[in-house]
Amino acid sequence: MDIRIMEYYLAVIREGNISSAAEALHISQPALSRQIKDLEEELGVTLFERGSRKIKLTEEGKILRKRAEEIVHLMQMTEGEISAVHNHLSGEIHIGAGESRAFHHISEIAGKIHAMYPDITFTINSGDTKDLMEQIDEGIIDIALIFTEYDHAVYQGIQLPEEDRLSLLMRKDDPLSQKETVSLSDLKELPLIVPRSAVDRITSNPVLADIKIVGIYNLIYNASLFVEDGVGYAIGFDGLINTTGDRNLTFRPLERQFTQSGSIIWKKYGVYTPAVNLFLNYIKEI
Repeated sequence: MDIRIMEYYLAVIREGNISSAAEALHISQPALSRQIKDLEEELGVTLFERGSRKIKLTEEGKILRKRAEEIVHLMQMTEGEISAVHNHLSGEIHIGAGESRAFHHISEIAGKIHAMYPDITFTINSGDTKDLMEQIDEGIIDIALIFTEYDHAVYQGIQLPEEDRLSLLMRKDDPLSQKETVSLSDLKELPLIVPRSAVDRITSNPVLADIKIVGIYNLIYNASLFVEDGVGYAIGFDGLINTTGDRNLTFRPLERQFTQSGSIIWKKYGVYTPAVNLFLNYIKEI
């Protein structure tokens, strides 16, 4: 077995069938089928259950998948580290992100890389999912932190473990601030400022179908100024706005929990610089 065969094997599993994997790998289908058959003969096992429209692994196939992922990942890490030492790694990593405390996963990785390779620089583009997906498709950013579903055939990604909670941002002198939680019936009576990425999700709830939306935002700081100046109440992730000290703002959680987990995504089979590949290898270790 060599590393190239392991990569072919994992591509077949990712794509779900031989023909799609061959297209993604830019090789012919017969050649890829032959490589997989040779791998089975070398190991003396059957890796896939034949006859299914979509790839289904045997028990032996599942074991090999786990080990192949470890082998390929270790090889990529080794190549990246050797290249970094040899080439005094530098370059730019372009990151897009929605506003969330989950960004700490990215910033912690950036901190580790900066400590080892101070010539690597980072560009951060903030925005909502719509903006970020357009930027990643156009090659403006390399990776994105998003909070909606994405096309797994086009992007590779890792879902982050924790969830952000949607809360209501209001003035501290508002009567609602005396409540521990805000009910959905409370929302129906309020002028709301909502994140663009969550409009459909919020309005699809039957209880909230006729809410009054007075503003739509993609960055919550500007929305918080609307709240502070009495335009309305902003729905957003708890904790992203400083509500301490003299600022007349506070968050109150929604009575019914609306939570969203983030995913870090990048283009499948994208061609990246050594600096970006180093970053992606760290992400895969989360």
